[in-house]
Formats: sequence, structure tokens, C-alpha cells
Amino acid sequence: MRRGTIEQVTSRPASAQHLQDLARLRRVRDRIDREYAQPLDVEALARGVNMSAGHLSRQFRLAYGESPYSYLMTRRIERAMALLRRGDLSVTEVCFAVGCSSLGTFSTRFTELVGVPPSVYRREAEHATAGMPSCVVKQVTRPIRNREASAPEPQLT
Repeated sequence: MRRGTIEQVTSRPASAQHLQDLARLRRVRDRIDREYAQPLDVEALARGVNMSAGHLSRQFRLAYGESPYSYLMTRRIERAMALLRRGDLSVTEVCFAVGCSSLGTFSTRFTELVGVPPSVYRREAEHATAGMPSCVVKQVTRPIRNREASAPEPQLT
């Protein structure tokens, strides 16, 4: 009977664990996408997939290039952009509709991601996308923050 090397034996469980972690991270990301308007925090997200908050945060950042909180805020800002383009809600109403509890934090984060304050975006959005199909508007106005993490460099030992 031929036996594998220690590296082969020990790498199998690590690979299985890594795949399990990736599946859990996808569930967390899907939950954020679905429930962005609900009060979500890293501890609650971690409990939902049986991980510690610290492990979830580290693994999420490795996989997606940003923290779970940053990803959540990006989803909220994307939705806020759509609501502000409609023009029938105030900035404060939009802030609360997307799940933010602080207008100041919402405005600061919106400005960081979009480049202009929400009130300016609301005012200018009416004219900027006039005549565009909605599917094009969605792509043109999406924040440029959503990205995958770069692949880790191979480690030579």
C-alpha cells in the first residue's frame, strides 16, 4: 500500500475547510444582498454561518477584497443611488429606506463611494440619465467599489 506524503495528507483537510469557508462566505454575501435594509452586523452574520466574527471578517476580506461592513455599505449605497434617481424621496427617507440609521454616516459613505453628496447626486441624476434604458443606467451609475480580491501569490517553500 502506497502512502502519501505529509504535505498531501495535511493539505486535503485544509482544502476541504477552505471550500467550506468559501461556501459560508457566499451565504454571507447573499444574505447581505438580500437583507441590506435590515440591521446587520458582523456578529449576526457570523452566527448565521457558525463562524467567529473575527474569522468571518478575515476570510471575507481575503475572498472579496473588502470587509463585510464595507460590502454591506456598498450594497446600501447602490440601492440609495437608484432611489435618489427616482426623485420622489428625500435624502433622509432614502437613508432610512436602505437600512442606515445615521444620516451623517450615510452621507459620508455615499460621498466616498460616489464622489458627490447624496443631495447633489439626487439633483443631478434627473438630467444625467435622461433617455437611457434602465439596464444601462444601472451599469453607468454603479459605484466602482465592488471587486474580487486578487489571487494570492503562490508560496514557494
